[in-house]
Amino acid sequence: MNPYFYAVTAKIPQQLPFMQKPTDKTAITINRLQEREKEQMLIMSICTALSEVLNKKELGTFVNGILKDNFQFDDFILASSNESKEEYFIFHSIDINSDSRIYAINDGFFDECINSADIVSFDLSNSKNPDYIQNIYKKGFKNAFGISLPYIKGNRNVLFLFFKNAKTFSRESNRILRGIAMQFSIALRNIMLTEQNESVLAELELLRKNISGKKKEKQTEKSEDFHGIIGKSNAMKEVYELISQVASSNSTVLILGETGTGKELVANAIHDLSEVSNQKMIKVNCASIPENLIESELFGHEKGAFTGATEQRIGKFEQAENSTIFLDEIGELPLELQGKLLRVLQEKEIERVGGSKSIKVNVRVIAATNKILEKEVYSDRFRSDLYFRLNVYPIQLPALRDRKEDIPVLGHFFLEKHAAKMGRNVKRFSKKVLNSMMANAWPGNVRELENMVERSILFAKDEKIKEMIFPEVVIASSDALVNDFYTKTLQEVEKEHILKVIKKCNGRISGPQGAAVLLGLPSTTLTSRMRKLGIKKEHFFD
Repeated sequence: MNPYFYAVTAKIPQQLPFMQKPTDKTAITINRLQEREKEQMLIMSICTALSEVLNKKELGTFVNGILKDNFQFDDFILASSNESKEEYFIFHSIDINSDSRIYAINDGFFDECINSADIVSFDLSNSKNPDYIQNIYKKGFKNAFGISLPYIKGNRNVLFLFFKNAKTFSRESNRILRGIAMQFSIALRNIMLTEQNESVLAELELLRKNISGKKKEKQTEKSEDFHGIIGKSNAMKEVYELISQVASSNSTVLILGETGTGKELVANAIHDLSEVSNQKMIKVNCASIPENLIESELFGHEKGAFTGATEQRIGKFEQAENSTIFLDEIGELPLELQGKLLRVLQEKEIERVGGSKSIKVNVRVIAATNKILEKEVYSDRFRSDLYFRLNVYPIQLPALRDRKEDIPVLGHFFLEKHAAKMGRNVKRFSKKVLNSMMANAWPGNVRELENMVERSILFAKDEKIKEMIFPEVVIASSDALVNDFYTKTLQEVEKEHILKVIKKCNGRISGPQGAAVLLGLPSTTLTSRMRKLGIKKEHFFD
């Protein structure tokens, strides 16, 4: 607060000149005018000081300083009430330990001032007075004066001054107190607004910290994923590398992998990292569209092209102009349509059903399948020329059983995701469940894992998942059962065969009784092949 306002020298005189014996009427009038002028100057000084009060600390400094110097009171209380309530509270008092309870408005003290246009004088000895008044009376204060401050913005406020000697409060004190009443109400309103503002700022700061914390959590989560793909195993890191290498080009990509391995997520990542990421990627599931409609779905049709074709329709390839089209389950595409898709890949043009005009398209194609297309080609279910056109840049996704170190990460990701969606307070897995998850074959891969986690959340009785019931066909541990769910790659067959031979030779690699002799390979070649296939000693020594 500006020190200027503590240097107010025009204090209320104990005996004004006009109270002395006058010499003539003119002198009395002049004296009165001078004293009133001094009173107005004092009122202006006090109001100016009050206008700078913005919080309770500054109010306390003002009350104990300039206000007390000019009114000579022994105690001070400022009481306040919201007009919508029938109660009031002590907003400020010199006694910092003053009662903080809520009091009824009609206590014969607060309401007496509210209902009076004049300053009200009280006898503090009345036993019906509120508790805080009785406590003041016990301190030796005998007199109190209360004034209802002008109404501002829904608050009713009363200012009380307490004296040991009532004579201290003069008629001049009365006039000055009335003169500063409006500014007191404004100051009180300013303090309340400041407190509300500080409260809002505190809430905003807390909200900011929460948001910042969530951002850090998301950043932590993002450190474990790659553009929406969860996993940090070496197998997945190789996939991420392949995605990064091809994303910026316009090359056709073929994503291979068992069902549930995340082929669509990989397609999304390639598109997000491409130069057309600002455009929408068009997705088509070739297995979900009836054969008689899939051509129209992909290439569009002209009006009247067939029964029901009441208007021209733009196909998916045209919708994907200057963007990416994702053809999922490409192995299910009917043989007669494969030639037309081949034309799109070779000539970059399409022809609508019922039309005769070729339409140039600029589309990047990403295809995916869970089938072994070489086998489909061999069985004449897939065109070899289309296969070679699609297989420009293959990305083979590992099965979940081949990246088991990602199972806990994926499990906790799905746990957090679905628990929040369901509003369930489930936070973790028991060690028993984690071990079971690691041992499971997961023929349905990541999609199956997600479904199992979601189901387990529904059955969880507390914040820990203590049991996960696997379908009997999945939890069987025999190699034959796993083979029923997927076709092994050549590498898997080779790795399995080498392991069987090494185990038969009791772990020997070279020498007359070694596995190299039985396999018809030099021992150095076998060792090199084992390294490439990831075969280690612990694999053939139980």
